[in-house]
Amino acid sequence: MSAHAGLRYAEPGWLDTLAAWVLAFLWVLPLAYAVWTAFHGAEYATRLDLTAPLTLDNFRRAWEAAPFARYFLNTALLVTLILAAQLVLATLAAYAFARYRFPGRNLAFALVLVQLMIMPDILLVENYKTMSRLGLVDTLLAIGLPYFASAFAIFLLRQTFMGIPRELDDAARVEGAGALQTLWRVYVPLAKPTYIAFGLVSVSFHWNNFLWPLIITNSPNARPLTVGLQVFSSVDQGIDWSVITAATLMSCGPLLLAFLLFQRQFVQSFMRAGIR
Repeated sequence: MSAHAGLRYAEPGWLDTLAAWVLAFLWVLPLAYAVWTAFHGAEYATRLDLTAPLTLDNFRRAWEAAPFARYFLNTALLVTLILAAQLVLATLAAYAFARYRFPGRNLAFALVLVQLMIMPDILLVENYKTMSRLGLVDTLLAIGLPYFASAFAIFLLRQTFMGIPRELDDAARVEGAGALQTLWRVYVPLAKPTYIAFGLVSVSFHWNNFLWPLIITNSPNARPLTVGLQVFSSVDQGIDWSVITAATLMSCGPLLLAFLLFQRQFVQSFMRAGIR
C-alpha cells in the first residue's frame, strides 16, 4: 500500500462552513448596500424598506453630474492600450525565457521576479519626472507608459510556455515555420487561458487605478473613471449616497460582468502556473 493510500479527504466541519458563509456575507454586504442605495431614493439610504419604490433617477443624476461618456472612453482606451502593449512585450520576453538559452537568462528572469516585489507607488515621483521631460503630462500615454512592461505577465506566460512540449516546436520547424510563426501559431493559441486570466487582472487593476492617474492628469480630457468620481465627494455640493453608489456601480459594472463570464479560465490559469 502506498503512502498516499492512507490519506483521507477531511470533510469540512460545521465551523468551517459557518466561517465560509460569514466571510461571504461580509464580502457581499457592501455590494448589496450599493445596489440597494443606487436603485432607491436618498431617503432609503439608511433604512431598509422592502416596499420602497425602485428608481433609475440616481443613475441619470450621476451621468449628468460628470462627463461620464468621456471618462468611460478614456478608461476603455487606457486599459486597451496598456493590455495590448503588455501582451506583446510579455509574449516575446516569456518566449525568450522559456525556449532560448543565453548567458544570464536565469539572472534576468530573477530580476523580473524582483520587480513583482517593488510597489509601483515607490516610483511615482521618478515616473512623473520622466513623463514631464517627455512632455506627456495629462495624456493617456503618460498614464499607461509605466505599466507597459509587466513582470507578472512575463512570469505567467513563461510558466505556460515551458509546459508546452518541445515536440511541437520540432513539428513546426519541419513545416518550415520560423520562430515568430511558431510563437503565433503554436504557443499563443495554447496559452489562451493564461491570456484571458492575465487580461482580467490587468484590466481590473488599471480600470481601478487611482493614485497615478490622479497625479499625472490635470483635465477631464485624460481622466479615467476613478479620478472622475471625485466630483461626487465634494463637500460643498453635499454628499448624496444614492448618486455616489449609482456612479460606483456604473464604474465597476463592466468588471463584474467580465469576471462572471471568464471566472473559470481565471481560476484554472493560476492553478496551472508555478515555478518550473
